[in-house]
Amino acid sequence: MHFIYSLLMGFAALLLTPYWLVQGLRHGKYFSNLGQRLGFSFPTLSKLPEKRSGAIWVHAVSVGETLSGVTLARRLKQAYPSRPLVISTTTLTGQAVAQERMPFADAIFYFPLDWAFCVRHVLRAVRPSIVVVLETEIWPNFLREARRSSVPVVFVSGRISDRSFARYQRFLAAFGFFLRPFLRSSLAGATAFLMQSEKDAERIRALGAPAGRVQVSGNLKYDLELPAPTPISDWLAKEAQRRGRSPIIVAGSVVATEEPLALIAFGTLQGECPKALLVLAPRKPECFESAAEFIDESHRKFIRRSQLPVPRPSENGVLPGETSIPDDVTVILLDSIGELSSLYRVADGALVGGSLVPSGGHNILEPAAFGKVPVFGPSMENFAEIAQRFTAAGAAVQVESPEDAGVAWIEFLRNPERATRMGETARTLVESSRGATDRAIAEIARHLEGAAREKG
Repeated sequence: MHFIYSLLMGFAALLLTPYWLVQGLRHGKYFSNLGQRLGFSFPTLSKLPEKRSGAIWVHAVSVGETLSGVTLARRLKQAYPSRPLVISTTTLTGQAVAQERMPFADAIFYFPLDWAFCVRHVLRAVRPSIVVVLETEIWPNFLREARRSSVPVVFVSGRISDRSFARYQRFLAAFGFFLRPFLRSSLAGATAFLMQSEKDAERIRALGAPAGRVQVSGNLKYDLELPAPTPISDWLAKEAQRRGRSPIIVAGSVVATEEPLALIAFGTLQGECPKALLVLAPRKPECFESAAEFIDESHRKFIRRSQLPVPRPSENGVLPGETSIPDDVTVILLDSIGELSSLYRVADGALVGGSLVPSGGHNILEPAAFGKVPVFGPSMENFAEIAQRFTAAGAAVQVESPEDAGVAWIEFLRNPERATRMGETARTLVESSRGATDRAIAEIARHLEGAAREKG
């Protein structure tokens, strides 16, 4: 079964090669990390000492998983200082955030392609005592090779969205004779599944995970570390106050083609608040230029974050220049990675991207943890449970259209007491839901001790 799966992976890679070539040439994607993905080149891993204890390997797919795992990774490093802590991601943006938010890690690299030879090379280079996979990225060859190497794999904060589960169900209905035993065999390679909710636990069991290895442990995203004020957040707060720019709206993690809708929402607010300022934060770097074009097409003046006299996360010191926000500029385009979270601190309103188009939504907990009321659109399938919980508690607002989002902000400005009350409810919900990290660390410690006993 794994041979057929690997053949299908190879066939898919051939079909996707033209796309990868175009993306590589246009955006610098894939080529720069191909050696790591194939398991041939690991610059950061090569710096680890030859004689070392088994590593703790934490894998996060992209930005959301990386951010949710910061607290867990930091505490694992504190609990096991003699063990190398290595972090892998799948996406470029996840890699950038890991490097910016996890400087305590001993190595950060790209997760291998799921071919057996790639996985074996990486396992030999990392020499892990345990692998911690954040959420639920199932790679059959990786799980199989980890089991063959007697490396426990623990899924933490696991979830299976409505969309993903429906996709699995369709494939199982069509190819169940092959896929069902294959999934069961693959999932048996994992040591434990710590799922976010009972629904997620039921779904992973339905896909074939051994029932005795599945437990409900909560969502790591509630344990997120709030970022300290950053140069950009401090600068924006002072500059907005100096120039009388209010309110500040942060549209975060906006996906491709959603930018015009965010601008429509902001335009509704501008009718009542002409001095409002929008921070538009595209989800991916390759969308920065298209976002700029959309802003131009809306006949708005904007300034890029890269033009501001404020150091970026990878820079030291203050950049030269005295650039301020001109009166006719209404949008700041956040063309950087790793700074969005801190800007929610100074926001008067927050729009959670990926929700005004059929994209499944993004995490609402960062603005909520700052006491800001998350506003999001109808597409929140990837965060359905959290979205429902917050709206039911009066701690978030779900809208059907971008115009409705603008109206929601106007109502908050007209009734600041209500906005404050809802924001405090949102913050309380986040604080009261923490604890998944403690449960994950206890489970990881149990398996590390078990592996040590077996080797001893």
